[in-house]
Amino acid sequence: MRHIERHRTAHIGWLRAAVLGANDGLISTASLVVGVAAAGTGRAAVLIAGVAGLVAGAMSMAAGEYVSVSSQRDTETADLSRERTELAASPTAEHEELSEIFESRGLTPALARDVAEQLMQKDPLGAHAREELGLSELTTARPLQAALSSAVSFAAGAALPVLVSAFVASSYFTVVVIGTTLVLLVVLGALAAKVGGAPLMRGALRVAFWGALAMGASALIGRLFGTTVS
Repeated sequence: MRHIERHRTAHIGWLRAAVLGANDGLISTASLVVGVAAAGTGRAAVLIAGVAGLVAGAMSMAAGEYVSVSSQRDTETADLSRERTELAASPTAEHEELSEIFESRGLTPALARDVAEQLMQKDPLGAHAREELGLSELTTARPLQAALSSAVSFAAGAALPVLVSAFVASSYFTVVVIGTTLVLLVVLGALAAKVGGAPLMRGALRVAFWGALAMGASALIGRLFGTTVS
């Protein structure tokens, strides 16, 4: 029976986009809702602000991730094209280059040349992509996947403060928004840490800390602004 190992690096691409999107959606929308509520506005204004923040944030995250990851993919494509040209023009030099890479990792010169030769006979571009450029199937840039993951996860995170704004009584919904947001941030931080192999407590606390700081700053600005206007 074939032994299959599952490594966390297989989740890096989508996990990064999903966790960042959910955290950003939760923190930014909750902070927006708390800030607008602290200014003394009514439920309708708070709800409109929350929904607008959800939609604008999701689109912004998707656009940002798509542009960023597309740039990464363009760079990868350009590097592969250059490597393909070099392989066609100077196969001997590329063989020597690959041999030197293996030799620098501890193989004897003779073994390094043999390994390089066998790899180049099977898939020369793939061998140089992995060993020289550090590219593999696990790390390939996927712009559309990153954009969709960011948009959906942002909207999922932002949905909590919006729902609280819609259904919880105005007199104490600020407390409920802050409390539920901090709880969910702790859960998200711990989940991301678990999947990534990091300590759970550290992952949970650092996310909750920055979320609390953002909401506190927004509430202070909203209170000061509301007092000045009124």
